[in-house]
Amino acid sequence: RGQSSLENPNPLFFYGSVGLGKTHLMHAIGNAALAKDPSKKILYTHSESFVNQMIHALQRNKMDKFKSDIRSADILMIDDTQFFMNKERSQEELFHTFNDYYSKNQQIIFASDVHPKRLTGLQERLKSRFSWGLTVGIDPPDLETRSAIIISKTAAMGYDIPDDAALFIANSIQSNVRELEGALKKVVAHAQFLHKPITITLVKHALHDLLMAHAQLVTIDSIQQTVCKYYNLKRSELLSKRRNIALARPRQIAMYLCKSLTSKSLPEIGEAFGGRDHTTVLHAHRKIKTLEQEEVEIRDDIQQIKELLSC
Repeated sequence: RGQSSLENPNPLFFYGSVGLGKTHLMHAIGNAALAKDPSKKILYTHSESFVNQMIHALQRNKMDKFKSDIRSADILMIDDTQFFMNKERSQEELFHTFNDYYSKNQQIIFASDVHPKRLTGLQERLKSRFSWGLTVGIDPPDLETRSAIIISKTAAMGYDIPDDAALFIANSIQSNVRELEGALKKVVAHAQFLHKPITITLVKHALHDLLMAHAQLVTIDSIQQTVCKYYNLKRSELLSKRRNIALARPRQIAMYLCKSLTSKSLPEIGEAFGGRDHTTVLHAHRKIKTLEQEEVEIRDDIQQIKELLSC
C-alpha cells in the first residue's frame, strides 16, 4: 500500500475506556497540525454526527454534497467509532470515505472505546483497514500518575493536599481521570464548606458515600458473576478444577481482580474459588499482573470488566 509508515502512520487508531483523554488527544493533534501549517483543513466529527448527517443527506437527496464535505479535509478525525456498529449503510459510506483519504495519502484518525478487533457488528473489511496503520491503547494512569494529577489539580484550585490523602484518593478511584476529578471536586467543596485544610480524615469523610457504594458493588461474588458474563462461562466452570486455557485464564483474571479490588485475604479468595490454596491465588495475581503489562488483549479484558463492575 505504501501510504503508512512509522513516521506517518495512517490510519491512526486510539482506543481506551471513557475519560482517558482520547478526544483531548485528537484535538491536540489537530491544533498541532494547524500550528505547523495554518492552511490545513482539519475535520473532526463524532461518529453519531457522521451517521445523522448522512441520514439527512439521504432524506434530502444530497449525498453528493455530504460525500464532498466529508472528504474535503486534509485530516479527518472520527470519534467514538464504536457507534458505527450494526449500521450497515453508514459503514458502507465510511468504507469508501476511508479509501478516498487513504488513496490520496491524507491522514485519518479514529478513536474508540475498544480495540478495533473487538468492534463487533462492524464489517471485516473496515476492521482490516483500521489495522493498516498504528493502533494505540490509552491506558488508565497508574497509581503514581493519579496521585500526581490529584496534587496538581488540587494546587490549581488553591488548596494543598498531603501525600497520604492524595494516595488514598488515587487508590480509591482507579477507573479514569474524569471520575478522579469528580471525587477531588467533592473533597475540595467539603474543605471549603467546613473551612478546614484537606487531610486524609476529611477525604474519607467527603468520599464516604462513594467509597461505601463502591465497596458494596465490588465483591468476590460480583467479580465472579461479571467475569462469567464477559467470557460467556457458567459459574460452575469458573470454580471447577478444569485447567484448560479457556477456563484457567478467566479464573486467574477473576482471582486477580478479587485481590486488587476487594479487601479479602488470599485464603478467603481461594475458598471462594472452589477451596483453592492461597498460593494459587497469589500465583494467579502475579501471572495476570505480568500479562496485563505485556498483552494488549488481557489489558483490554481487565479494563472492560472493571468498567462493567463500575456500572
